[in-house]
Amino acid sequence: MTLTEKERTLVEDLKGQESLCIEKYTKYAGEASDDQLKTLFRGIASVEREHLQTLNGIESGKTPQTSGSSGSSGSSASSSLPQSFSKAPAGTDAKTDSYLCSDLLSTEKHASHLYDTCVFEFEDAAVRQTLNHIQKEEQSHGKLLYDYMKVNGMYGS
Repeated sequence: MTLTEKERTLVEDLKGQESLCIEKYTKYAGEASDDQLKTLFRGIASVEREHLQTLNGIESGKTPQTSGSSGSSGSSASSSLPQSFSKAPAGTDAKTDSYLCSDLLSTEKHASHLYDTCVFEFEDAAVRQTLNHIQKEEQSHGKLLYDYMKVNGMYGS
């Protein structure tokens, strides 16, 4: 598979976004006070690393597999993310945790939007399908952050 110049530029943009996500989730896992939030951040960072690996493959001309057997299409890291949360224990720094979650939720919204745009810009159907799958995972990350925030009175209260 050969990418057009525009597709190459878009992949670079996506890689930059994924690198930022990895950096933030990794850093914030060390700053969060609630253990379940630390676990969530580490888990999402792992999925973001898979996204970056998939994008590196696309950039190098590898057509992504769409059967769900590799890369972000069938992410093993994604399946290990928590699906529900309990209220953070007393003594956690809710203000800091709320800030971290809010910042990451904004980052996920931006990432999802970037993928949405890119899905329409690639000729190869397998690449479009892979980018669409990654976008859905980014939306899932945002939902997990929202769920944590909602349980802990950090969103819409």
